[in-house]
Amino acid sequence: MDADHQQPAQPVSYDAELRLHNEALRRACGIQLRDHVLDIGCGAGQTTRQAARAAPAGSALGVDVSAAAIAGAREVAQAEGLRNVAFERADAQAYPFPPERFDLAISRFGTMFFDDPAAAFANTGRALRPAGRLVMMAWQARERNEWDAVIRPSLGIGQAAAAAAGEPDPFSLADPPAVTRILEAAGFAGVTFTEVREPVYYGPDVTAALDWVRGFQCTSQALERLSPSHAARAVERLRGALAAHATDDGVWLGSRAWIIAAQRR
Repeated sequence: MDADHQQPAQPVSYDAELRLHNEALRRACGIQLRDHVLDIGCGAGQTTRQAARAAPAGSALGVDVSAAAIAGAREVAQAEGLRNVAFERADAQAYPFPPERFDLAISRFGTMFFDDPAAAFANTGRALRPAGRLVMMAWQARERNEWDAVIRPSLGIGQAAAAAAGEPDPFSLADPPAVTRILEAAGFAGVTFTEVREPVYYGPDVTAALDWVRGFQCTSQALERLSPSHAARAVERLRGALAAHATDDGVWLGSRAWIIAAQRR
């Protein structure tokens, strides 16, 4: 964590974890006054609400498969008095979006878990106006992300074991040539990849970071598969690994991501 990134420590949340990535994505999106924006995998809706505020004469629609996330996103938007934002529980692979409705589709780490990425991006493309833009953020390869290199070895999880357990793959869009082929087949052109090298925030101290990481699906499932004594030792290994990344303004782990941009043909 360098001096340029030092900010007051804040409680951990998904939005806090990705606050530096969020700024990079916001700049890349370049949302305009009258844009109509589709936010794929919007989660609690931070990026959707930001899009709505950036396009006061336009609109923003956030979609996510989690009913709880959508309910929370609606509550926050209502409390903030945003009138040009909406949220729908929807799977972007198959949801019947209005054709050619949106100027821009965005996603902050919300597109890596599609069962059928070709179908999902084709469906997204149909929802975009001609020459509409796609701007999304996805992780680079596993070995380039320190957070994964810290968590999995501490828990004794190998890549093969994770795949065998059916865990979602957060690195499924890491390979630029493969992603380019998928997007071009889905009707996009001019695919570009811009590297983002920012750390992720795991909490103001080691205890908070450990609680946050234990809430990850991969962590909880791995611990459930262990005996109580082995699980306790794994948690202590994880605590030690996180402690090695503690700074005066919280626990930060290195990461690398792509901002992937393309335009509907």
